[in-house]
Amino acid sequence: MKYQRLLVTSALPYANGPVHLGHLAGAYLPADIYVRYHRLKGTEVLYICGTDEYGTTITESARKQGTTPQAIADRYHQVIREAFAGVGISFDNFSRTSRPVHTRQTQEFFLRLYEKGLLKQKTEQQLYDPQIGQFLADRQVVGTCHHCGYEKAYADQCESCGKAIDPRQLKNPRSLLSGATPEVRETTHWYFPLGEWQPQLEEWLENKSHWKPNVLNFCRNYFAEGLQDRAITRDLDWGVPVPLRGWEGKVLYVWFDAPIGYISSTIEWAEQIGQPDQWKEYWCDREGTKLVHFIGKDNIFFHALLFPAMCMAYGNYVLASEVPANEFLNLEGDKFSTSRGWAVWLHEYLQRFDPDPLRYYLTCIMPELADSDFVWRDFQERNNAELADTLGNFVQRALTFVHRYFAGQVPAAGSLREADRALLAAAATAPALLGEALERFEFKKAVRTLMDLPQAGNVYFQQQAPWEVRKTDPARCGTILNTCLQVCRTLAVVMFPFLPFAAEKLWRQLNLPGKVEEQSWDKAGEPLVPVGHPLNRPEILFPKIEDERIEAEVARLHAAAAEAAQGEEKKPMSVKPPAELISPAEFSRLDLRIARVEAAERVPGTDRLLKLKINLGEERRQIVAGLAHIYPPEEMVGKLIVVVANLQPARIRGVESQGMLLAAQEGEDIVLLIPESDIAPGAKVR
Repeated sequence: MKYQRLLVTSALPYANGPVHLGHLAGAYLPADIYVRYHRLKGTEVLYICGTDEYGTTITESARKQGTTPQAIADRYHQVIREAFAGVGISFDNFSRTSRPVHTRQTQEFFLRLYEKGLLKQKTEQQLYDPQIGQFLADRQVVGTCHHCGYEKAYADQCESCGKAIDPRQLKNPRSLLSGATPEVRETTHWYFPLGEWQPQLEEWLENKSHWKPNVLNFCRNYFAEGLQDRAITRDLDWGVPVPLRGWEGKVLYVWFDAPIGYISSTIEWAEQIGQPDQWKEYWCDREGTKLVHFIGKDNIFFHALLFPAMCMAYGNYVLASEVPANEFLNLEGDKFSTSRGWAVWLHEYLQRFDPDPLRYYLTCIMPELADSDFVWRDFQERNNAELADTLGNFVQRALTFVHRYFAGQVPAAGSLREADRALLAAAATAPALLGEALERFEFKKAVRTLMDLPQAGNVYFQQQAPWEVRKTDPARCGTILNTCLQVCRTLAVVMFPFLPFAAEKLWRQLNLPGKVEEQSWDKAGEPLVPVGHPLNRPEILFPKIEDERIEAEVARLHAAAAEAAQGEEKKPMSVKPPAELISPAEFSRLDLRIARVEAAERVPGTDRLLKLKINLGEERRQIVAGLAHIYPPEEMVGKLIVVVANLQPARIRGVESQGMLLAAQEGEDIVLLIPESDIAPGAKVR
């Protein structure tokens, strides 16, 4: 289909924690490569995203940390936004679902379906926590999946088999709020009749035979079972309120409102550029807009079935042209798991390494059709052997030689020989070959094609031996170097989607006008570097990564996993009384006191330890606590905590700790025990 404009989205990251490398490889890096390529092609393209800030996970984090859901969302929106910027993800707009523009758009979407009579009201049985007196959302209940037997399935969708779960059929359910066994009680909700849209969805997907097999097979499996009505409201107080009188205290289900976030983010973008109606060109022109959703495979249902059906029901919104869902990225042979400490967080990676080596490596191993594996030593080898010794080496040799023997100016090209024409032909065809792969979302193939050019350049440079030729035929030497510089310019442009920081650096070294992002993709293969053009001094594009740095990362990963495992071992497995009871007299020996945190900082070389300066009323002390992964240092300052004040001092990672604070722990979640109201430091806890 011919289209006038391209609209690209990446799955909205959940603002309940930072993003890790698995997230980056799944939905954000491939989208950014695709978008950067199309901008160079001159396509009218808009790249939209934002943080998903509603849902029960955020409310639970807020409850456990003694703060508000908005505070949690504020914190992680900033962390996520900065990490994406640091790795070069080039959104045109990065919004938030907690903003008023999203509330207005989501409520308008709901009311449109409501007024068209397309929603169903059902009084249903829902799980209820009798201990705290609250209906439970799907993500507030875990149990055993009734499809596959996975024992840690949430009550909406099994993370193991991917199938939707009827909460009432979940085996051995347990409330995550209190640990109680939920009861079944009646409540009333609005439903979207997804099953009624199955014929239209099947007809629509018949024309998507070019889609990835994993997406099509997923949808066909759902069709075989028959699509079911989906609840779109929840008994919660954190979310987009249901815009109907008499429905106070209920909000729209997060998976109804989240994909509408793409629309509200586009509206926000249009308002920011001073053209408030511009968003309609992207969302209301089905013939002129190509919509591409980049997601991980766990989001296929919502982007290939639910959201398209919602847009069909609404009436005039664009439907997805492509849904290139990636499989999962593993880490050192195992699944990413925050609860087990088995993760590499993007913002932490960027504190220690450059972004381009990560972009390159993740593209090389991108889980396009099957799960793949991030391995630190493989990452090092790819950087050193391919980026540094192949791409960087070719550029460095060419520019250095010109500075050394041609006063840093581009020499003239004499008559071309077969070897010269062959290398220039490779440069001329590279943009088209790369473009073909990128249009098919074959990013691994594209990056291999990219690396073929500097590899051919190195072979050419070595075979032509300009260091020897210059002694007998300076003109021929100039032709060789002119050929290499033309290829360097081509590389700067075609590597930009994959390695934007290095591409800009190379462009500056070539001293070419404008910015590399302003160049034409289709002209990238042309020999456009003029004779006599002065070059800037060459700099190393890709420094090598030493063994010690990789060893430190592997050690850090295993230390975090060991720390998490130790926490699991200490976690009570039940609420049974301890095997050995103590007397009241023994308990009275504990000196529990209120303390106020006056200063907090991370313990150097650790990921989870905080060094706290506390005020105990009549004295100041220092304690060490394993809270940094839950409570950033700045959030600890000013908090009232409960401290065991008569504990024998100990040294933890070389830092003296003069006491211990009290906290509750469940899995990876740690909750401080804090006074209900303000009380003076030093007060005794009885």
